[in-house]
Amino acid sequence: MHRYWLISSLLLMLSACQPAEHEPMPVEPEPRQELRVGTLYAQQIYMSSGQGLSGFDYEMATRFADYLALPLNMKAYSSRSELFDALARGELDIIAAGMTETPVRRDRFRMGPPLYYVNEVVVYREGSPEPLSVNELSGQITVVADSAFVESLTRLQQSHPELQWEQAADKDNDELLAQVAQGDLRYTLSHSTSLQINRRFLPELRAGLVLAEHQPVVWLLSATGTDELMSKLLSFWHQERRAGTLDHLNEKYFGHVKRFDYVDTRAFIRAIDAKLPRYRPLFEAYAGELDWRKLAATSYQESHWNPNALSPTGVRGMMMLTLNTAAQLGIDNRLDPEQSIRGGAAYLKDLLTRLPESIPENQRMWFALAAYNIGLGHLEDARKLAEAQGLNPSAWRDVKQTLPLLQKRKYYQGTRYGYARGGEAVHYVDSIRRYYDTLVWLDNQNSPEQPLAQETPPDSDTVTDQVTAPK
Repeated sequence: MHRYWLISSLLLMLSACQPAEHEPMPVEPEPRQELRVGTLYAQQIYMSSGQGLSGFDYEMATRFADYLALPLNMKAYSSRSELFDALARGELDIIAAGMTETPVRRDRFRMGPPLYYVNEVVVYREGSPEPLSVNELSGQITVVADSAFVESLTRLQQSHPELQWEQAADKDNDELLAQVAQGDLRYTLSHSTSLQINRRFLPELRAGLVLAEHQPVVWLLSATGTDELMSKLLSFWHQERRAGTLDHLNEKYFGHVKRFDYVDTRAFIRAIDAKLPRYRPLFEAYAGELDWRKLAATSYQESHWNPNALSPTGVRGMMMLTLNTAAQLGIDNRLDPEQSIRGGAAYLKDLLTRLPESIPENQRMWFALAAYNIGLGHLEDARKLAEAQGLNPSAWRDVKQTLPLLQKRKYYQGTRYGYARGGEAVHYVDSIRRYYDTLVWLDNQNSPEQPLAQETPPDSDTVTDQVTAPK
């Protein structure tokens, strides 16, 4: 026994001489190779058009990536829940998707500094009863799932226990606004900025009750991340605020959002008398093999023949060219009418040559105009959707049925180029065709001895074959 205790004591002494076991040292995060930003499709957030990417969040994310000296990897997700899950899994550094700061989000994420402020408003259709109290909303309002609007309604339910609502998990906010405009939904909720933008395309939308005022729109960061990215974001925000960038983008995307009347024929005829004589020689000079009236109609749709026109997305001039497109075309002053018309004509001709050969000659212009509005990539997505539905992808009358599907998550999430305002592209082309018909008619009235120049072979789409536009 004595020997046993002696050996045990010796073993204990030896073990005590071993170096103490330390806690593992924290692993330093690997240096970022890129800035990974998750977003949602919306005109004021992140959009791909015929002349590049745009959106408030996209432009700020681009600037922040430049500030960090990193390439930007910005990816649009189909829903908020997918965005939140991707951030939780560490697949994203930031969510930049026009989201407001809410109590629930403060518990789940770190909040970036405010980018701009919005109101939460009830939206209804013109001609429908305006809701005058929260009680009138019960059972008649639908909102996007996982949105800040769900939180607002949940808080209101505490003082209005009878309040009930539906959540749409398969639609985004723009889709719900469109359903309200069409009369398929009674009410929804929207940020004031989103409503203002959508009213340009859906002018029958009306703002009702304001449920929350002056809500900050922020970026979301992981609650478990390091302080480094937040610190850099705050420094970047202070820099851009002092430089006036936030004010500039706010004005660019929200300052001049106005309802735009596409089909005001009387205004168009007045413009023909008052403005067109100044610019007709330029349209005729640069149209080349194109009918100059198609070029003029496109310019009117783009700018109402205003050489100083500026859109919220930064396109400018008579033909509304982006800075990048103008540079590629050798245009150094987009506000010069001659340069703008020359550049727009060259861009339109280039689109015509890049269309598939299967598209008939008498319809190629309508396809090219749609591409001028939303881009060849989105147009090709619509053609593939047409083919998948047993329609003719080379017939404008069929593709104009599938272009609006690019606004619906069910369809765009399976396309290569994602969300696009395809319904706007259809309306854009139809408006140009109406303007073109008016110019042809007026020319024919002034020169009765000349044959009608309009292309309307029996198998082509005529102007009467239109998608119903918002009233």
